Amino acid sequence: MLDYRYGRDEMRAIFGAEAYLRALLEVEATLAKEQEALGLIPKGHGTAICKAIPKVSRDRVEAIEAEIRHDIMAVAKALAEQAGDAGRSVHFGATSYDIVDTARALQHRDALALVADGVDALIAALAGQAREHRDLVMLGRTHGQWATPVTFGLKMAVFAAEAARQRERLTELRPRLETGKLLGATGSGAALHPHTLELQDRVMARLSLNAPLATTQILGRDRLAELVQWGGNLATSIEKFTLEIRNLQRSDIGEAAEAFDAAKQVGSSTMAQKQNPIACENLGGLARMVRSFTAPALENNLQWHERDLANSSSERMLLPHFYILIDEMLCKAVEIFHNVQPNQERIAANLGTAGGLPMAEAVLLALTRAGMDRQAAHELVRQVSMQAATGKASFRDLLLAEGKIAKLMTAAEIDEALDPANYVGHAGEIVDRVLASLA
Repeated sequence: MLDYRYGRDEMRAIFGAEAYLRALLEVEATLAKEQEALGLIPKGHGTAICKAIPKVSRDRVEAIEAEIRHDIMAVAKALAEQAGDAGRSVHFGATSYDIVDTARALQHRDALALVADGVDALIAALAGQAREHRDLVMLGRTHGQWATPVTFGLKMAVFAAEAARQRERLTELRPRLETGKLLGATGSGAALHPHTLELQDRVMARLSLNAPLATTQILGRDRLAELVQWGGNLATSIEKFTLEIRNLQRSDIGEAAEAFDAAKQVGSSTMAQKQNPIACENLGGLARMVRSFTAPALENNLQWHERDLANSSSERMLLPHFYILIDEMLCKAVEIFHNVQPNQERIAANLGTAGGLPMAEAVLLALTRAGMDRQAAHELVRQVSMQAATGKASFRDLLLAEGKIAKLMTAAEIDEALDPANYVGHAGEIVDRVLASLA
């Protein structure tokens, strides 16, 4: 499915077979260059190996691998073939996962930069909605029932703040992912002792990566587990944001909707009137897939002694799929929230249909401020609201007709308590605070 439906070219390019080969070769070349500088291989060999890189073809690597059944050794052999006499210094003192984990770190570095841009764009889209609709009063809902009023801007500000927390988590974990290693077969660095640690620092610095504190043969997969669990968290946030749009787009609510091209877009193959929230629903499905990646990511951190190979096969599938789907989700979510528009007429109509019942709390508090016991006020307003819910009389009329209330509140005071615009509290201020925190 990823081959034709999901994924931007920019992210695909990082995880394609050719790109991965080039990353492996970049690590081999950088290793050789720094080994030459330290006098660990003959002078000129590092330079020759670097010049041989463009001559290595993927076809040749795959042909060698088919014969020897070892992918990294196939890369080393193909590179050595093109390096002349310097070929004998290719992969000197390294183990396969020195090259693999460092090449993967290069992929993480580039992919996470795209992901970070996507999260920033999502925050900006949500913040834009919060700013534009700061004071648009609408029904709040809890448990699927009418609750006290909110604003559309507050909804979007809450989402923007959550997306910003995801950005903070990403910033924190990136250095742990953008880390390579050159500590050899068991993590001791014995093959190139006493130069290993210096060599590792030099190679990582040249590649703009971090050096690890300690490893086995491979970098600890707690790093990947953290990444994928973060991605599952982000995917859930995106699904939550778009689930709100899906619910608001329901025919019986109709207060907001994702963009729909009425001139050309088809909602259903049979029900011609349909305008389905397909982009939001698509993100719900992709979020389920991203969350499913957390189990193998956690299990890959389990290793026999200094390493086994059980993580390798799943990571070949896990990492490209993870990044491509996260990138896809971010891009689609950004588009949705750039273009979503609340339906102000429907919002007002739904507020009117509620008949003032969502303002029961405001009436309760007004009665309490006027001198009624809080618990007694709650019970009285509850009884009146239950009567109003039958539809036989309006909430306002029943409040006006209740003698205990009439003794404490005038008709004007009741009307003031029933006005949703008077009961959004600090919503606008909270929106402003969120926007200021994102500036």
